[in-house]
Amino acid sequence: MDYQEKYNGFCDAMELINTQGLDGIGHALQILINQAMVIEREKYLQAKPYERSEERTGQANGFKAKTVQTRVGALKLDVPQVRDSNFYPTSLEKGLRSERALRVTIGEMYLQGISTRKVSAVIEEMCGFDVTSVQVSRAAAALDKEFDQWRNRPLGEYQYFICDARYESVRQGGCVVDCAVLIAIGVTPSGKREILGTSVSLSEAEVHWRDFFQSLQARGMHGLKLIVSDDHPGMKAARRAVFPSVPWQRCQFHLQQNAQGYVPKKEMKKKVAASIRSIFHAPNRVEADRLLQNSVAYYEKEAPKLSAWMEENIPEGLTIFDFPEGHQKRLRTSNMVERLNKAIKKRTRVATIFPNEASCLRLVTGVIMEISDEWITEKVYLKTE
Repeated sequence: MDYQEKYNGFCDAMELINTQGLDGIGHALQILINQAMVIEREKYLQAKPYERSEERTGQANGFKAKTVQTRVGALKLDVPQVRDSNFYPTSLEKGLRSERALRVTIGEMYLQGISTRKVSAVIEEMCGFDVTSVQVSRAAAALDKEFDQWRNRPLGEYQYFICDARYESVRQGGCVVDCAVLIAIGVTPSGKREILGTSVSLSEAEVHWRDFFQSLQARGMHGLKLIVSDDHPGMKAARRAVFPSVPWQRCQFHLQQNAQGYVPKKEMKKKVAASIRSIFHAPNRVEADRLLQNSVAYYEKEAPKLSAWMEENIPEGLTIFDFPEGHQKRLRTSNMVERLNKAIKKRTRVATIFPNEASCLRLVTGVIMEISDEWITEKVYLKTE
């Protein structure tokens, strides 16, 4: 079976990726084309970088930057140069011509975990000749290195910190388990939002959230004035351990959902929801506290459990009143992360079940890297005073 037949098979199997797109593919395609061009120059020179060889036919002469527009975005390529030669890598042209097949194949690499067999097929298609296992391993490592560097890049000062988790099905020890994908977003003092990082763990247990928070601190995150999240026990315990002095805003959307579990009658649900909304939409904290006390007293006889729950839990969603009015609407819930999670789900649902945690982390990282790049160029998320 030739390479084109292999790619046609991938196209049939992964048509959903091809039609919907797969955020993060651009980074992978860029890395693999760059690697293929380097391998082709080595073949042309008959020598590896800095290798002394009697068979060497010339000298490498650095790289020339080239930006190419493709359907997966702009690719920033480093075209290898050869001194005193008209050498030009054919793998560049082949890679761009085979973009559709390569996108689908790389999509499968993401979903199933990077395998040397799939990397080899991609590079050999672009180079037009066999590549060694060392060269393939180097290209595969370059893909993961790109993501590792992004996940471990230095951080700075952030006023607001929003975090949440979603779950993905992952094979673990012969079984399929739901692994937690932890995600954190920060808002800088200038009002720009930024995806700070992600992690995949077996659960939302306190130890996993704590490790994630501490890793963000180790990368330089500081200056927090407010944390926004839901009330998951593991996250709550980790937040108290790592950020004990930072105020916490419990997500008002989740509070509304939680409250419905304490409503004794179905016909009361809309009325209770309206009561809680009036508290959250109060013009100031004083009025919010007054409305809360009225609701607690009103439901004390008709729904005593709801009344007790509101008195204990609703105040955790009112911290936002202590912050600038122009910031309150966007920081009273963790919806910013929820929307990001929906974008991730659009891509991960193609996989259904990931073969391992590394495969899940690889795809999620590719998606949020692309979104993070878009956020860098957008206008400020919160206007600063």
